[in-house]
Amino acid sequence: MPKPLSKTKFRNLRNLEFKRERKFSKQPQPGNIDPKIPENPPNIKSRLLLVWGVLMVSLLGLAFNLYNLQILQGKKLAERARNQQMVNVRPYMPRRPVVDRGNNMLAIDRPVYNLYTHPKLFDQSQEEIAEKIGPIIGKEKADLINIFQSKRSGILLASNVSEAIADKLISLRLNGFEFIQKYSRFYPQDDLVADVVGYVNLDRRGQAGVEYSQEKLLERSGQTVRMSRAGNGALMPDHAPEGFLNSDDLKLQLTIDNRLQRLARAALKEQMTKFSAKRGAVIVMDAVDGSLLALVSQPTYNPNRYSQADISLFKNWTVADLYEPGSTFKPVNVAIALENGAIKPDDSFEDPGSIQIGKHTIKNAERTGYRRLTIAEILQTSSNIGMVRIMQRLKPSIYYNWLERLGLGQKVDTDLPFEVSGQLKSQEKFITSNIEPATTSFGQGFSLTPLQLVQIHAALANGGKLVTPHVVRGLIDAKERIHYSIPLPEPRQIFSATTTQKVVEMMETVVSQGSGKASRISGYRIGGKTGTAQKASPNGGYIKGARITSFVAILPVESPRYVVFAVVDEPKGENAYGSTVAAPIVKNVIEALIPIEQIPPSKLTIDN
Repeated sequence: MPKPLSKTKFRNLRNLEFKRERKFSKQPQPGNIDPKIPENPPNIKSRLLLVWGVLMVSLLGLAFNLYNLQILQGKKLAERARNQQMVNVRPYMPRRPVVDRGNNMLAIDRPVYNLYTHPKLFDQSQEEIAEKIGPIIGKEKADLINIFQSKRSGILLASNVSEAIADKLISLRLNGFEFIQKYSRFYPQDDLVADVVGYVNLDRRGQAGVEYSQEKLLERSGQTVRMSRAGNGALMPDHAPEGFLNSDDLKLQLTIDNRLQRLARAALKEQMTKFSAKRGAVIVMDAVDGSLLALVSQPTYNPNRYSQADISLFKNWTVADLYEPGSTFKPVNVAIALENGAIKPDDSFEDPGSIQIGKHTIKNAERTGYRRLTIAEILQTSSNIGMVRIMQRLKPSIYYNWLERLGLGQKVDTDLPFEVSGQLKSQEKFITSNIEPATTSFGQGFSLTPLQLVQIHAALANGGKLVTPHVVRGLIDAKERIHYSIPLPEPRQIFSATTTQKVVEMMETVVSQGSGKASRISGYRIGGKTGTAQKASPNGGYIKGARITSFVAILPVESPRYVVFAVVDEPKGENAYGSTVAAPIVKNVIEALIPIEQIPPSKLTIDN
């Protein structure tokens, strides 16, 4: 039992408890705030005022920025937004097709596809898929499996896949294949008219032929339009202007006749094979307007596979290469002499077989004794001496001026590309050197292109006018109505019609009685002239044993209109002459030309 406290200890303990109660009673209690302590201290108010101030400044700044964007810069920003939403689009426009004068297709754009494969999307085994598509695209099963295993996606499997092959692949309904469409230039005739039409490269730019020279006519002028673009970049067709994808139906029509072109090529290739020739060409011209009905060159290339061809073949050598025409130029010289009154049609000249001009001795191609020849007989026998005698009656200065009038030493104005200028000695050298007029009289010592020789002979056929050789007729529509044709220079009168008719009649005796007998066709009067010239060397002089054989014909003699020319470069063999190599080609071409152009038989023919 505890011991009771004394009065003194009890009183002290009570005082201690009283002091403790007083001490704790001074502390603020919840719900009983001491009135001496402030409810909102001054530091809290300042913070609140600061926050409200920042908010107000921000609101004012935002309001000003909105005013600046909406009012001050509104138009400028709206225009910028439209520019971001719109895009300039120039839709693909196919090149215009090229057709011959019979509307047969020579060149056209056709859709092709790049074939991509994504093996990760295959729903069949790679072996099964390779087995199905291999025969269609021409690839072995094992090769296809290796390709499939090289990547999981985005493999270019084949380029320029035709529509037919693409349709076969699509019909298999295989997952994991993607067809990207594009367009490719296609030449249905392969190499038949390659030297005239040319080809386009991967950038769809013409590189040869009319594909190059007539680029502006072949390229359709597709308009650039502005289209709206969605947020993901996709074009929105509902904003496209009406009819912006429409294109015209115009085609570029040539003067070339496919049928004649094919027959001329066959005749040329036959003779080139027979005589193992280096190259050859055939040209058929309508002398009335200069339109070319056929222009064949061999060897040539396939424009559908131009990358595999020798680049030297891309330039048509009938307009891009020079040669010495030899005896085929003799009728032109006769026309010059007749036009100037230096000779008369019934004149005759001595031909001793050789002639001395300064230090040079000129001989005939064949050894002959002394003879006297008429002008017609000079052409028939292709007498070099006779031609020298004829042109010696003409002053060299006058002779030279006439050569310039004919365009020698200049380019032929034509719509075929890469034409080159002929070569003619300077006037001073021609006049001061006796040998220059002498060699020119039988077609040597100067050079021109085969096309220029045909142009000059066309002047003999059409009454003396120098016309412009061309292969482009113009742009035609689906109903073959002409919409545009290239303006041609006015024909230039060179000879009188009387002179040219006399020369053509003399040329007729070459076919009926002379070296051109191989070109005779029963019932038709044909004038012609053979040529067998030495081949000039690029380093000067002539290449030993090399020759160029040619033959030019004009028909019908009673009403001349057509010029047919064949040239064969470096034929082999002892019997390789213009009369044996080129004349048979011309005969075959004329036989094809007669029914195509419906040339009636002559009322009077000259036969032996």
